Amino acid sequence: MSLDFSLQQQLDERRRQSLYRQRQVVDSPQGVEVEVEGKRYLSFSSNDYLGLANHPQIIAAFQQGLSRWGVGSGAAHLVSGHSAAHHALEEELADFLEYPRVLLFSSGYQANLGIHQALLGRRDRTIHDRLNHASLLDGAKLSGARLLRYGHSDLNGLERRLSEPANGRTMVVTDGIFSMDGDNAPLPAIAEKCLSRGATLLVDDAHGIGLQGPQGRGTVAKFGLGSTEVPILMATLGKAFGVSGAFVAGSEPLIETLIQQARTYIYTTATPPAQAEATRKAVELVREGAERREQLQKMVAFFREGAATLKLNLIHSTTAIQPLLVGRSKDALKLSEQLWQQGILVAPIRPPTVAEGSARLRITFSANHTESHLDQLLEALAACSR
Repeated sequence: MSLDFSLQQQLDERRRQSLYRQRQVVDSPQGVEVEVEGKRYLSFSSNDYLGLANHPQIIAAFQQGLSRWGVGSGAAHLVSGHSAAHHALEEELADFLEYPRVLLFSSGYQANLGIHQALLGRRDRTIHDRLNHASLLDGAKLSGARLLRYGHSDLNGLERRLSEPANGRTMVVTDGIFSMDGDNAPLPAIAEKCLSRGATLLVDDAHGIGLQGPQGRGTVAKFGLGSTEVPILMATLGKAFGVSGAFVAGSEPLIETLIQQARTYIYTTATPPAQAEATRKAVELVREGAERREQLQKMVAFFREGAATLKLNLIHSTTAIQPLLVGRSKDALKLSEQLWQQGILVAPIRPPTVAEGSARLRITFSANHTESHLDQLLEALAACSR
């Protein structure tokens, strides 16, 4: 049997199971409206939570950065690719987060792989919430450490895992906001258990940074925690910040260890310095973005009120991620297609991203959405239900 023949069989089976994924070619900048194949769609499928991906000040900073630094970084950070723009961004992020140091990575996926690979080995263990992002689980597998999991936000389950005998390091890992359910992890209780057991806590706050806490410093700051309770904080720069890339925040020894040992940092070309300049402007806008965060929360409340009237099966969430639980993959795909026909873009989320039988529409909001936009979405969902 040829490779192509066997692969085609697998692809055909994915189609039969309503699990086949397709890309939409977007012909416009990111925004609450996007253009696909010459038609405008109202989008509720972006992680551009604060509406900064097409912000004129960030665009201008990027353009100025291109004029000064050119297009590429030319090398990895440890060779010759670490520019003054990268260094300034790391220092400004550390100041913003009130952490000792920050290290930039090219993506959140690379950051999570690098953290696990650099800090854990076969004698160690890592304990994960069952709904953690795939990059966290892949990092655990790459490290060779013993991977243990506990039920979603199940503090008793976490306690049982922590009580099991261990020889080396123990690292507890959780999302700050879970990307498919939109709920917050119970970070204060998790942090307390980690401190009492001598475990290190890693929080992936990709969907909380910029949105929660004072000045948008994220889920850790929302709960009044800091580097003592959460020694390792990872977050991305391509969601609320509207640009791209990621970072790890932590102590001086932690960051130096990642520089020396994280393979996804050592062996990756640095992001363009111009991108770092754009992100510096994004950090400034996030710090000053209280009105954007307030507008976003207003839209979430408005939508949930309307959804309750329609008796939509929403998972409980107070964040920009509002999952509409459907159940079967084919039904989630059908509902997404019905909305598409009404000019609304909402992506269906199906296994293995979520558990079997919990396919959903992952509805996400931006600070640039208005009540009029949400009325259109609610009317379309009502029409689909009829």
